[in-house]
Amino acid sequence: MTQQEIITSFHSATQELLRLLSSLDDQKLNEQPFEGSWTAAQVGEHLLKSYSVAETLNGTTKPTERAPDEKLGALREMFLNFGIKMKSPDFILPRNGFIAKKALLDGLQQRLEQLHQVINRKAMVETCLDFELPGSGALTRLEWIGFVAVHTQRHNHQLKKIIEVVGNNPIV
Repeated sequence: MTQQEIITSFHSATQELLRLLSSLDDQKLNEQPFEGSWTAAQVGEHLLKSYSVAETLNGTTKPTERAPDEKLGALREMFLNFGIKMKSPDFILPRNGFIAKKALLDGLQQRLEQLHQVINRKAMVETCLDFELPGSGALTRLEWIGFVAVHTQRHNHQLKKIIEVVGNNPIV
């Protein structure tokens, strides 16, 4: 994928996330669809916490000594394989209890704006050093944006299933 395709994928996935979450009211957002499942609000909060990667993208970097998208293929393959179940790292687990729609959407929009600023102002080919993706090591800004895209796509898939159960109208 080209840098522009990765950025377009990021924009599409995050806009879809906001659309999906916006389609539910506070009650439906916080309704558990299946035993042991997260609510739609918890999926949103998990993504919000994961978007704190904006701080890593604005942190310490170094020139990259490999293709700046080298690790993206493996990340895409793993995160877009909906047949495998993944366990979230504790630091981005959502909380239990009611999550207000407005606060969630405002928080997501604020974090996404920070990511947009990185895309528009920073060299995407530099390697970020302040945090490594578990199992993948240090990523470039481009790989991080690609990761955010596939991570969001994975959870959009999950949200559509949740909405089919708790929402009044299935999402097509």
